[in-house]
Amino acid sequence: MLPWSISNIERFIAVSTTVAAPEKSVGTAYLLWFFLGAVGAHQFYLGKTGRAISYIFTLGWLGIGLLIDLFTLPKQVRAVNGTPAA
Repeated sequence: MLPWSISNIERFIAVSTTVAAPEKSVGTAYLLWFFLGAVGAHQFYLGKTGRAISYIFTLGWLGIGLLIDLFTLPKQVRAVNGTPAA
């Protein structure tokens, strides 16, 4: 048997092509919130597409959602990054 059987090659390719997603930044999330929050840019950045689309149609839930995000963005970023709460 060859040292590089098909199953070994498949495992090697799977491992070499796996790339970790970069961590999201709280600073970037706040910048997007400040400048484009009413259209949900910070929610798109965090991968929350459904919530972001709802922001577009309601202008950030008429500002209430934006106010909530002002205080909860760090927690949302930690959840997306998979880091424990501080």
